[in-house]
Amino acid sequence: MNRLWVRLTIAFTLVTLVTLGIVAGLINLRAGEAFRVYLSYSDPYRYEPLVDILGSYYAAEGSWDGVVTLLDKLADSPLTTLTSRSRTQPGLEPAGLQVVLADAKGIVLYDREQHKAGRRLTRDETAAAIAIEVDGKVVGRLVVGIPVQPGLVGPLEQRFFDRVREMLLAGAAIAGVLGILLGLAFSRTLSAPLQRLAVAARAVANHDYSRKVEVRGGAEVADVARAFNEMTSALDQAEQLRKNLMADIAHELRTPLSVVQGNLQAILDDVYPMDKSEIGRLYDQTRLMSRLVEDLRELALADAGKLHMNMQSLDLGRLIHATCDHLTAGAEAEKLALVVEVPADLPSVRADPDRVVQVLHNLLANALRHTPEGGRIDVTASALDESVEITVADTGEGIAPEDLEHIFDRFWKADKARARDERWPGGTGLGLSIAQSLLRAQGGTIRVDSTLGQGSRFHFTLPREQRDQIGRSKRS
Repeated sequence: MNRLWVRLTIAFTLVTLVTLGIVAGLINLRAGEAFRVYLSYSDPYRYEPLVDILGSYYAAEGSWDGVVTLLDKLADSPLTTLTSRSRTQPGLEPAGLQVVLADAKGIVLYDREQHKAGRRLTRDETAAAIAIEVDGKVVGRLVVGIPVQPGLVGPLEQRFFDRVREMLLAGAAIAGVLGILLGLAFSRTLSAPLQRLAVAARAVANHDYSRKVEVRGGAEVADVARAFNEMTSALDQAEQLRKNLMADIAHELRTPLSVVQGNLQAILDDVYPMDKSEIGRLYDQTRLMSRLVEDLRELALADAGKLHMNMQSLDLGRLIHATCDHLTAGAEAEKLALVVEVPADLPSVRADPDRVVQVLHNLLANALRHTPEGGRIDVTASALDESVEITVADTGEGIAPEDLEHIFDRFWKADKARARDERWPGGTGLGLSIAQSLLRAQGGTIRVDSTLGQGSRFHFTLPREQRDQIGRSKRS
């Protein structure tokens, strides 16, 4: 009973039955009224003698003036003078006739029953009216009705009316059955996509992220199906990324762990002497693992939205110069030119200084690692409408077009053998991913454009500090 299609079917059935009941009642009522009107005005041409009398009156008088007195006198005359038939219904007298006279335009001149002269003929009266003609011209219209009395409705008329009523009830019953069947079909059609969606959802709950549902049905149902397919695609992609992440973590940890384990085993077997140089190599491997774990921790915090940010007003120009000064000596040792061009009137930004240094240091380290001797690295900054953009450009080997879309993927490396020496050793493959997460957490963005063989240009933005924020910073 709690199934959706059952509830929809019951709702369709109730609506159908109530609607048919109302319609059948109204039709029955209107049909009865129409039949009584038909009986009242049936066979109007039996009153031709009265039409002739009124036509002669108009021809003699030239108008309908005084016709009311004439009609009142005729009402007291025998019925045979008004009709063309001698046999009439029992109990019917002239006083019982409903006589209405109207002019050629349909304006009532005489209404014996309602005494409403001046009104227009109703549609029923117009249909039952007899035209009064004088010299081929219609000068008036006569309507004579018979009140519906028990004697007027004979067995034949009653049988006709009963048959009409039976036909209406049979039609209502057939329409009701068809409405219920259509309601059942529609309810099953509406609930079928939801049932398929439920089956697919159970499959997804069992980690079958490849399951899709067919997009069809109404607009709303199709939107739900599309949203479900997009969700399963996202879950499938996330699951694949999770698997890749676990595999990459295992791969990145395996190398330093193998080195540490092998060297320790060699020391235990007296193959390597237990001196400071050997301990130093083991220490370097532990630092690599520690950096990998810390990078993963920062990414996990960023994904969870729990990365701590010390947001404050920041003089970006001074921070850029300070960061580049720390790397100038290393650049000169590699015979690289590190050039900084920052305008003196660069607007302040709202950011975490430590995180900005971390992003800029990562980009500069990548540029130094991938730029050959004699190359150049340019660090520039410019003010935009609502942010400040910092660009780190190098003249290194560049990035292939097919690699650009993966440059911010975790553990992705275009060439793991790119490191030129041990001064700028290769990273964990998480630096750019972390930089992207740090910038997003501060309301910034990062992008890259590169030409293979000519160098790369990394652009990142930070939001400018608004005036109300500057005021609060000064008050604090």
